[in-house]
Amino acid sequence: MNNTVVGLGEILWDVFPERKVLGGAPANFAYHVSQFGYNGYAASAVGDDLLGKEILSSLAEKDLNYVIEVTDYPTGTVKVTLNKTGVPEYEICENVAWDNIPFTAKLENLAKNTGTVSFGSLAQRNNVSKETVKRFLAAMPENSVKIFDINLRQHFYTKELIHESLQLSNMLKINDEEVIIVAELFDLKDDNEQDICKLLLDRYNLDIVILTKGTEGSFVFTSKETSFQPTPKVHVADTVGAGDSFTAAFVASYMHGERIADAHQLAMEVSAYVCTQHGAMPRLPDAYLELFRNK
Repeated sequence: MNNTVVGLGEILWDVFPERKVLGGAPANFAYHVSQFGYNGYAASAVGDDLLGKEILSSLAEKDLNYVIEVTDYPTGTVKVTLNKTGVPEYEICENVAWDNIPFTAKLENLAKNTGTVSFGSLAQRNNVSKETVKRFLAAMPENSVKIFDINLRQHFYTKELIHESLQLSNMLKINDEEVIIVAELFDLKDDNEQDICKLLLDRYNLDIVILTKGTEGSFVFTSKETSFQPTPKVHVADTVGAGDSFTAAFVASYMHGERIADAHQLAMEVSAYVCTQHGAMPRLPDAYLELFRNK
């Protein structure tokens, strides 16, 4: 399978009361999957400003490949506050650089050489980036993996956007709060979470649906099996980026040829570790990466 894995969409600074850290779900995903030895890329846009320069510098320090255009729009920021259990709440600035990702020749070339991409709903809130996402997916090779990490935030989504994105995907990542919203949008309120996931799997001809439920564990659904893993008990610093690291670890293991259950277990362990760290992009311990050393 093609070794190039792309996180396509928002890249930004998560601004906490006492610090700022590099973030954005696609960038988090790309960074974590690259730790497993894959050719990870962050694809997005920044502004011609200090925050944008700091993002590019940070990516270089993390040895993460990127195709990031410099635009006339300001670099994205998100004000993050944590509730008592460490769960983040977001205030997302609008009309920023990642809302206006241009589909350049360089990005098209990357798409043609990408085996796996993860994208979400947030970067499609603006038509410019939405069109870029669609063109990127269309330019990818046949049999490539297209992960819709739904990532619903505030009011930046519609039923139509979710429907269109699912049609373009073969894998869905969703959490317990998001599945309730999708159930309401698609009039599935009488079904339970597992049934909703199985229905989406069938309706959109998906290969895999991942449902994460915080401390209650997570499920992975395919047409042939259902995997459940409990959430390890850890001391939580914050949960920012935990879901992105879950997706990255699962995809890395899945592409490595591991069984669904084994890929799922690794994903749970990695995401639990990320919860013990501050910020979305901590360096993972070697113990989680050993499987991939001789890939």
